[in-house]
Amino acid sequence: MKKRNKEPWKFLDTYRGTVFMGEWPTLVEMFRITVSRYPEHRCLSIYEPDNIFLNYRETLDVVEKVGNYLVKLGIGKGDKVAVTGKNSPEWAVAYLAVLFAGGIVVPLDYQLHVPELNALMKFADVKLLFSDEEKFDQLDGNGILSKEDKISLSPRKPGYVFECVEPESLPRAYPEEDDLAAILFTSGTMGDPKGVMLTHKNLVSDCYLAQGNMNIFDTDVFYALLPLHHSYTMLAVFIESLSVGAEIIFAKKLAIKQILHDLKEGKVTMFLAIPMLFNKMLKGLLRGIREKGVLVYGIIRGLMYLSGLIKKIFKVNPGKAMFKGLLAKLSLDTNRICICGGGPLPSSTFSLFNQLGIDFVQGYGLTETSPIINLNPKEAYKENSVGQIIPHIEMKILNPDESGIGEIVVKGSVVMQGYYNNEAATREVFTDDGWFCTGDVGYLDDDNYLYLTGRKKNLIVTEGGKNVFPEEIEDRFQLFDEIEQILVRGFVIDKKMKSEGIEALVYPSQDAFEALGKKRGSAYTPEEIKARIQEIVDEVNRDLLSYKKIARVIITEEAMEMTTTKKIKRFAVEGEA
Repeated sequence: MKKRNKEPWKFLDTYRGTVFMGEWPTLVEMFRITVSRYPEHRCLSIYEPDNIFLNYRETLDVVEKVGNYLVKLGIGKGDKVAVTGKNSPEWAVAYLAVLFAGGIVVPLDYQLHVPELNALMKFADVKLLFSDEEKFDQLDGNGILSKEDKISLSPRKPGYVFECVEPESLPRAYPEEDDLAAILFTSGTMGDPKGVMLTHKNLVSDCYLAQGNMNIFDTDVFYALLPLHHSYTMLAVFIESLSVGAEIIFAKKLAIKQILHDLKEGKVTMFLAIPMLFNKMLKGLLRGIREKGVLVYGIIRGLMYLSGLIKKIFKVNPGKAMFKGLLAKLSLDTNRICICGGGPLPSSTFSLFNQLGIDFVQGYGLTETSPIINLNPKEAYKENSVGQIIPHIEMKILNPDESGIGEIVVKGSVVMQGYYNNEAATREVFTDDGWFCTGDVGYLDDDNYLYLTGRKKNLIVTEGGKNVFPEEIEDRFQLFDEIEQILVRGFVIDKKMKSEGIEALVYPSQDAFEALGKKRGSAYTPEEIKARIQEIVDEVNRDLLSYKKIARVIITEEAMEMTTTKKIKRFAVEGEA
């Protein structure tokens, strides 16, 4: 395996004192550096139906002209500009143009309803908006924006971003590394939105420091599948690509057919996604192998196990060649690395992808940490870990128990400046000596690899006084086709003692039971579905410690509400019995 460059940011020394003056370049300076190195490399691409392909030189040209247009409209240093829409080259140009004008980007979740988007824009005191056509006419920030304050990300609306250009470079104050670059609103899974303030230094330092755990190259092709407003895709795909001169292919929707087309057509090498999608791809592949018969399935699984063993022990990867045909079915035959983030992943999924010859790794972070703070080096990954601490970031476990488990706290250049207009919430997440409290619970091993056990606020305290994190249990259900969603939580057994039992809310997979019904020749009744779900829970319970076992199961008739990164909004089902 190729040796990792542990300080890939060192090349910046060549530009320090000329292109930039601080410890880290701003995003504007970083992009200019990359364009000077790789002007003809493809930068922003999208396939059907738009078919837009811009190289780095062309991208800089349009970004500068749109930035000039924003300055002409009165946007300057410290002004907030919102961007909301599906992933596209237009979204990327709008984001960069705001920074080139000296402003602050406020990326908003396009799946939010109009009243929510308007409320967030008013709260952030947004002065201008880039929007998709879908909600373009309805968005006005509750009266703070006029028609003249909106620019369209679609050519089907007037004021299309690629036409809102000004060739003349107008005077403006460019941002410095400690200036705010973006305000990201995050609701997590508890429904309490906060505006995370991230500086240029936060984002640029995180971008390069993360490369200390995993090298990326100008020859890489990234796939922007998850929404770009989310910190995970924004940093790990968008900004990372721009830092090395790699290509970004944009996906407008989470449709498997479109994803497979884009991966194959674009010869994607870096595929970043969430556990749900990787599990779905893997389940589909294994289902196809099973259909070839018990013997074929047994042989392939045996070869996969052997491949994984060789890779782990001898640091060579025979699976890439052995399973080229299988990988082609997933359009991953050109893939170099798959990275999973945005939620916990079962170690079985991790192992199976690696056995197939994919360099598959996990990372960890929060919007408040820009977001990456842990990443598994592909040549030294640990299957149950979310990764090793990235260089120059401090991490420790606060008040660890006898097993070394406690709240994860962090210090370093990647940590946010606070929550926008919310000093009380900011104070709550920082210790007196400046450590950021993640709210996540876990432990570190001797090699500084982090292992997550759950969210502090989701903790269940059982009747026997034991602490249980629901995420630990939920992870064990990810590869069961019959379960679409599961939420594990505590229910009160004894109010006086504040002790809880463990229950699971399950939304069965309609597609899985429909397929099973067709196979046997008769549809599954609600009673049979409930019985099968209970069988699965009993199977998982057998491998759990006694105090972690699920005591009761509730079948939900409707899907539970989810965030755009496909996490269940726990607050939304809090009141159900």
